[in-house]
This record gives sequence, structure tokens and C-alpha cells, in this order.
Amino acid sequence: MTPTAALSAGAVLGLSAGAAPGPLTALVLSLSLRHGAAQGARAALAPLVTDAPIVAAAVLAVFTLAGAGPLLGVLSICGGLFVAWLGVKSASWAGEGSVEQRAPASLRQAIGANFLNPNPYVFWFTVGGPLVVRAWHENPTGAALFLAGFYFCLVGLKLAMALLASKSRSFVSGRGRIWMVRAMGGALFAFAALLLYDGITRLLSG
Repeated sequence: MTPTAALSAGAVLGLSAGAAPGPLTALVLSLSLRHGAAQGARAALAPLVTDAPIVAAAVLAVFTLAGAGPLLGVLSICGGLFVAWLGVKSASWAGEGSVEQRAPASLRQAIGANFLNPNPYVFWFTVGGPLVVRAWHENPTGAALFLAGFYFCLVGLKLAMALLASKSRSFVSGRGRIWMVRAMGGALFAFAALLLYDGITRLLSG
């Protein structure tokens, strides 16, 4: 894999991961609508914090995940419960408070949601890890470019989502904005249900 191919692969996968619906995307949009672009942007940075140990573990032991289904199942259930709690916060939001008065610990919330989401683990141990190892064997620069392209596009797209969602606040007032935030709470509930289902399935099949 040439450095150019590695960079391209990382960019494509990063855009795909950034655009895919999931707990982090819903949280970024919800926080941006409720508290502004700055809070959504902080949540968008979560992968830069949570993924480092995951990537390191995947690169070191990419083919050793066999039999870890129950572990991922427990993690998925924990993630589902955490995302459901975030959904309750969005669904029950009544529009009170200002950005300055009620700004949440957005990055901390997003780190929790992303760290307990099994999808990054599955991705890095089954797709990203092998690609990084392959690129490293052919050209170490390619491995670095793959990671740079992936996270530039992943985080960049999440930041763009936060900005666009925040801009929409000026067009949504009163109860319209409240119901938009509550709708994002519904999306979080849906992702929580998927995570719980995935966790239970993994436990039963393990």
C-alpha cells in the first residue's frame, strides 16, 4: 500500500465513519442545538481521546480478538445504558438555561459514549488495525498517513455537523427547537436499543 493509497483509504473510511449515524453523531447534533457549536465541537473531538488505546491495542494484537464476544457484549450493554441516559437528558429538555449557565461537560459525555460504544473496537480490530499493520510493513509513512487521513475526515465532518446544527438554531425558535432536541433524544434511545440488542446477542452467542 503506497502512502497515497493509505491516505486515500484513511480519508474514505474516516468520512464513512463520520457520516454514519451513531450515538456520537446524535450527541454532537443534540448538544449543538441545545448549547451551541462550541459544545458540539467539543463532543466531536472525543475520538481523538478514546481511540488512542484502542488503535494501539488493535495494532499490537489485531488477530487475537477471537473469543472476546462476551467482553464486547458487556461493553455494548454498558454503552447502551449510558446512551439511554443521554437520550433522557435530550428528550426531557424544555429549553431552559443559556449556553453560559447550563453548558454541559460535552467532551466528557462524548468520551463516555464513544468509549463504551463497541463499534470503534470492532472497526479497529477487524478493519483499521489490519490496514495500519499492512501499511506499516510496506512503508511506515503510509501507516501515519492512514491514521491522519482517517481522523482528519472523521473529526472534521463531526465538527461541520456541529457548526451546521448550531447555525440552524437561528431558524428554529420556541417549541420548534425544543422538539428538534427531543427528536435527537429519540435518536439516542434508538441507538441505545441497538447497543443493548448487540450486547445481549453477543452474550448469548458467546
